[in-house]
Amino acid sequence: MGRKNTENKTTLASFLEFFYGNFVVLLLGFVTLPLMTRLLPTDEYGRSSLFLSAVSIIYIFAILGLDQSYIRYYYRENVDPRALFWQCLRPPLVIIAILTAVYFFAADRFNILLFERTGTDITLLVIGYTLASVFERFLFLNIRMQQRGKLYSNLNIVSKVLNILFIVIFVRLIGPDFRVGLYSQTLPLIIVTVFLLAFFIAGGRGYSKGIHDLTSKELLTYGIPFIPMLLMEWLLTSMDKWSIRFLNDFSETGVYSSAMQIMTILLTFKITYVAFWSPIAMKKFEQEDGEAARAFFADMFQKVQFLCMLAAFGITAFRSVIVLILGEDYRAASHIIPFLSLMPVLSILFEMTGQGIKFMKKTVYFNYASACAIVVNLAGNLLLVPRFKGVGAAFATAVTYIVYFAIGTNFAGKCYPVKYGYRNFIISLAAYILYALYATIGHTEWINIAAGVILITVLVILNRKVAAALWGYGVSLIKDFRKDKRRDGQ
Repeated sequence: MGRKNTENKTTLASFLEFFYGNFVVLLLGFVTLPLMTRLLPTDEYGRSSLFLSAVSIIYIFAILGLDQSYIRYYYRENVDPRALFWQCLRPPLVIIAILTAVYFFAADRFNILLFERTGTDITLLVIGYTLASVFERFLFLNIRMQQRGKLYSNLNIVSKVLNILFIVIFVRLIGPDFRVGLYSQTLPLIIVTVFLLAFFIAGGRGYSKGIHDLTSKELLTYGIPFIPMLLMEWLLTSMDKWSIRFLNDFSETGVYSSAMQIMTILLTFKITYVAFWSPIAMKKFEQEDGEAARAFFADMFQKVQFLCMLAAFGITAFRSVIVLILGEDYRAASHIIPFLSLMPVLSILFEMTGQGIKFMKKTVYFNYASACAIVVNLAGNLLLVPRFKGVGAAFATAVTYIVYFAIGTNFAGKCYPVKYGYRNFIISLAAYILYALYATIGHTEWINIAAGVILITVLVILNRKVAAALWGYGVSLIKDFRKDKRRDGQ
């Protein structure tokens, strides 16, 4: 029991190193979001929000799934991490050069289709962001796999501060134009990537690059099946915005995207958790006893599902307070938030339950789950978006992720069985769906808040053992922190 508590405290402390940076990023996001929504009209904000969705397509085909190969083989015995880094990076750089050349020569057509605007700066920003994102992906992975949470967090904070700075600069230079979003996202990425590359190269001085027997064919064999999976995930996360863009207009896309930005609380947790969990899970699987690893995974799932559902109930209960940071034109986002909240919740939890597929290298199962989810998502958007706009897209997204989680988790359980214990989660999810339905169609906000507070109380009681354990870990970490401070003072 003592070993388990120590392990849980260590894991939680490691997670907090990753999380604190993104928590600061979250707070800074409450500066960025109103800056964008109050400075840009809804149609310009809609165009800006489609930028990352568009460049992700180039990235998906360029990366060849080799980022996943890097994670999978990093801890394998007799594998040299630095040699693996360059081995995984070279093919994407070749692909990205070809794809960006194609985009450059047909830029006007692509830009008009995506943004209904074109220009040399738009083209260069798309290319610059895509190229930098490939380097940034592997360089950040290197930090994650070394579990350097503080460096990861600090760089995320720097990136967000630069994002805010460039928003202010380019609004003054070009006015309320969607390109403000392009500049403010691309330039920080390039700056941080250049720093990471210099840091990586400096860290290799005097390092003898090892030779291992891991072939490029083996890396590609593992990585390439992730391409259709990533493409399907892109469709799952982007189809709603593109459906609104083509079935309604850029203005409605802007309102929907502002609701997605309000979801930053859960999305920040997701990004942090994925960065933290993937190397932890792979290391457990590769280096520890099978039963001990399974018990650890089950215990972590109970804690994470409780925190995720707690966040979802909290955001929906107090959505009216949250949307006050938006301008008047974006207030309709409050009715989009409830069902949209399930997307990051189920994504985070599938990062845990879906690990068995990665462990057993059965990545085709991701494709099966994604294919089913895309059919549901496409049907939902076509049926609901023309009539219900952003609310319809949010509902379709929620149903899609429920299907994706259920099917993917079922496949993962066949690959690597873990007794997660879904009872409390299923009860909480069912209660939240009913609550989200009322919050979407209801108009009496004080009833929504009261219902949310009651349901949060019920959730804590239902998960009282997990809540008590998390409270204990938190108190213990604070005590340890104070002891360290006293030692430093002496």
